[in-house]
Formats: sequence, C-alpha cells, structure tokens
Amino acid sequence: MDLLLIDDDVELCALLTEFLSAEGFNIECAHAGPEGLERALEKPPDLVILDVMLPGMDGFDVLGRLRQKSNVPVLMLTARGRDEDRIGGLELGADDYLAKPFNTRELVARLRAIGRRLEPHPPEGGRLTINQIAIDPGRREVQRRGETVPITTFEFDILDLLMRNAGRVVSRDELMEHLYNRKATAFDRSIDMHVSHLRRKLEQGEPLIKTIRGIGYQFVSDSTQAAP
Repeated sequence: MDLLLIDDDVELCALLTEFLSAEGFNIECAHAGPEGLERALEKPPDLVILDVMLPGMDGFDVLGRLRQKSNVPVLMLTARGRDEDRIGGLELGADDYLAKPFNTRELVARLRAIGRRLEPHPPEGGRLTINQIAIDPGRREVQRRGETVPITTFEFDILDLLMRNAGRVVSRDELMEHLYNRKATAFDRSIDMHVSHLRRKLEQGEPLIKTIRGIGYQFVSDSTQAAP
C-alpha cells in the first residue's frame, strides 16, 4: 500500500517511514500543507496520513480541498483530548483518526483495517433496492431515484450493511467491527459522522436511517426489493 504522510515533524516522519516500511508499506512524506495537498492530487496514494497542525495550510484546509477532487482514504492525526479536532476532521470527510501520541502497532492496525476496505472482493449480495435507494455491490455504486450518488468506500460499506439488515438495529459495535476491526468507544464518533454524511447525501425529507439511542442504527425497511 502506498502511503502519503503529511506531518511537519521531520523526526517522526523518519521514524514512521522506517517502521512502516518494515511492515510492507511504501511511504512518501510531505512537511507542509500545500506540498502535501499537491502531492496527494498529482500522484494519488492509496491512503493519506494527515496531521492537523501544519505550516502553510492546516490539516483541515488540506482535507477540505482534497475532498473537492478526491475520495482517497484519510487517517487524521489529532492532538490528544481535542474532540473538536476529531469531529472537525470527520465532518470534512476523514475516514478515521488517531490521537497523538499513538502506539505504532495501533497505527498499523488502523491502516490495515482501512486497506481491507480498499481491496477488491467479491460482492456478498446482489443489487438491492429499498425506499428508492439502490446499491450495486459489484460496481460499488449507489443510486437515489435512479441518479448516482457520489459515495466513499466507508460510506458504501456502512450503507450496504444497514440495507442488508433493513428493519433490524445494527449496533455501533457491529459497525465498528465491520469497518475498523475494533470495538466502539464512548468517545469514538467516526461511525456517527459517516452515517451523518450518508443522511445528507440520501435523505430528502423522509428519514431513511434511524438512530436508536444507545444502541446503533436502523435502515427503514418499507418497500424492500432484492434482486436474485
């Protein structure tokens, strides 16, 4: 997997390059926001590791501009205890976040969890249509009333799981295990923000994804039709 690490801490970049290379990743580094954005757009990596505090352009600006042109997965590095950094990154389209200082083994685990979502895999079910939302696992495509909706890899996988369990409450733990291979914590907002993005993209007045407080989410199951 090709990684682009955007962080102004030169020593940390050198350490991570050595460690992650030994784990089988190919690493390129950028030490300023504008430089990192340019590299991410000119030669898109498989995944971007993006620090929040950067010279020239902070990580939020980099992510916002990157998302205008690319759905490349982004893991944000945030200051420990700063919920506003974590939530802000997820709102802008980050796929996951990790607080500094972090355990390198946890970083590798998160990178590999994201990497598994990028690997081509046979579809687990056929085309499914519920409440005028259609998903096609073969093409990994989503349509609303016949029109294609731009969607990220993580958003597709959440929607696919919810729709194939329409009418049943899918817990946050189940979603976290499905996407990240880890349990949800009380302060982990990644699933909630991805669901929020799905709602903005898919819902037009009538709710499609219900929040079951303290448990998880439920896709409304009316008018269900599944292709053989």
